[in-house]
Amino acid sequence: MFVRSLTLGVAAAALMAGGAQAADLIIPTTPEPIYAPAGFDWEGLYAGVRLGGQFTGTGYADQTADTTNGVIGAAVGVNFIPMDPVLLGVEVTGDWLWNDTYSSGEFFANLRAGAVVTDSALIYALAGVGVSSRDGFDSEGVYQLGGGVEFAVTDAITVRGEVVGQGDFSDTAGDEFFESAKATVGVFYHF
Repeated sequence: MFVRSLTLGVAAAALMAGGAQAADLIIPTTPEPIYAPAGFDWEGLYAGVRLGGQFTGTGYADQTADTTNGVIGAAVGVNFIPMDPVLLGVEVTGDWLWNDTYSSGEFFANLRAGAVVTDSALIYALAGVGVSSRDGFDSEGVYQLGGGVEFAVTDAITVRGEVVGQGDFSDTAGDEFFESAKATVGVFYHF
């Protein structure tokens, strides 16, 4: 009986010593940090299409006064974020305008300045100069001032709404600063 007790005691001591050595092998680690996604990346090149209407008042770029034009167009631009949340951008737009009597084209070079309000929302102001060409013949220098709001719907696609006031550089009598207004909605792909 003594031999059996001695054998059990030696076996128990060996198991406890092995368990103590196994406990020494555990290396304490810190858990990996969990990174939240950074949100939509507004910087970089983008291109898109837009659709809307233009409402002409008095004598804008040789167009008939008090007319409404359909607008279909495209835009290409690039955004920069020099410091959070400020966004600066350069954009080129081309629109085809039409109504029952004539069609015209407008091309603008624009500067944009805005603020990233949330990860997926941007508000901006826009100023641009360009040219308007009625029926492909009469061309006149034009400008636009306005703003818009843009929302990210995926990690590469945004939807934008924009309203601008427009005028021309002619100096005819009764010429107003804003002679036309254009409202568009567009879909853009960010590269």
